[in-house]
Amino acid sequence: MFTRTKIALSAASTALIAVTGLAVAPLANADDLTVIDDRITVLEQGVSSSSYNAEEVARLNTRLETLEQQEATRATRGDGHMVFFRGGYARNNVNRHGNILTDAAGLGGQMNGQKDGWYVGAGLDLNLSDDMFGIDDNTQLLGEIMFEYKQFQRKDLDIGPLPTLLNTALTGTHPNPAPSSVTVSQFTLTASPKIKFMKNTWFNPWIIPVGLAIHVISPPSDGVTVLVPGMHFGAGADFKVWRNVYLGVDARYNLTFQDVNGVDVQGLTAGGYVGFGF
Repeated sequence: MFTRTKIALSAASTALIAVTGLAVAPLANADDLTVIDDRITVLEQGVSSSSYNAEEVARLNTRLETLEQQEATRATRGDGHMVFFRGGYARNNVNRHGNILTDAAGLGGQMNGQKDGWYVGAGLDLNLSDDMFGIDDNTQLLGEIMFEYKQFQRKDLDIGPLPTLLNTALTGTHPNPAPSSVTVSQFTLTASPKIKFMKNTWFNPWIIPVGLAIHVISPPSDGVTVLVPGMHFGAGADFKVWRNVYLGVDARYNLTFQDVNGVDVQGLTAGGYVGFGF
């Protein structure tokens, strides 16, 4: 009788230790699943007559199935990183009409540098935390690095800005104006935290609460300045279409607290993207 009691207590202790280890274990990998499976086999073979041990074996089997499902999900979903390619509509708050290097300050009656345009870009999401550092199991914290090129207008001018500027500086007049083509564009580089919700589902909305943006304009401003920093905000959603392939939509806004010597680069973009998880 004493021996049977020791066996039962030993089995119970072994099962409790196994369950405790599983409760605090992180997301399992293939080696973890093998260890769990071995523990279950030992428990089943050791004291199969114990009803308490049978309950613990059932709990371990349930836990094992859960871990296997999580591992399968992780294998198809990747590690939460993504590379994406964007495109769509761009609009700045203010046009660049009348700048010296965009349309020769309006000489000849032609204006260049409208507010509306288009953009293309790409970016990289790096998974920083799968559960917002323990706050929510279904929410990810990502670090996004993104760049985009925006083009607002390209125009063939009868009076070229740069030849006109040089003639004015050298002679004080505008003799023999030379035509030229000028493209008004803007390059933006951003680095932002991104919070993505509803992890492990086909639909993942996300927000960028605030990020850092660096803007470069072309042509330069009248003060021959091209660079200005600002704040970056955004919101969007991913739609999983197949395995690690995603389609998404987003809208973003860039806010600055100063202009580039008279050029306001604040504005928004709205469009779509295709992403590849890894």
